[in-house]
Amino acid sequence: MSVSKLQAPRQTPLEVFAAYLAANCLKITPQRRLILEIFLAEPGHASSEELYAKVKRRDASIGQATVYRTLKLLAECGLAQAVSFADGITRYEPHFGVEHHDHLICEACGSTIEIVDPVIERRQEELAERYGFSLARHKMDLYGLCPECRPGGQGGPGGQNGQNGQDKTKTPR
Repeated sequence: MSVSKLQAPRQTPLEVFAAYLAANCLKITPQRRLILEIFLAEPGHASSEELYAKVKRRDASIGQATVYRTLKLLAECGLAQAVSFADGITRYEPHFGVEHHDHLICEACGSTIEIVDPVIERRQEELAERYGFSLARHKMDLYGLCPECRPGGQGGPGGQNGQNGQDKTKTPR
């Protein structure tokens, strides 16, 4: 069962998660609650290992398997989305109340920039219509070199750090 079937107007992520767990005969434990809290506070894209390190600092009794299983549950109920970039590591990003976005990914350092471009979104819809598709969802990841990793470095439309008002998250490799 997805979050859309459980989510009432203005539900909090905790309420959505608790409803999903209850619908699947599972409980909202203090450990799951803490993992959800830390996950939602995490900017960008976190692997289960990165999230585990943060959870462990708050509660050393929570094991890595608990973090991994909880991330899977968060993805199943629609509060998280699993993303895999060129490095083969599955990361998770919050998916609750977040506008759809695509990614620019540096193949050298792994930095990731979340982008939203209405022109690209319209073009994708036009292409789907042209070929008779009814879009359910899409994902676009663009790979290349960030301004810091390009020969000569420090370039790009956003200046020295390549930021142009978009959310830039450094995801280490």
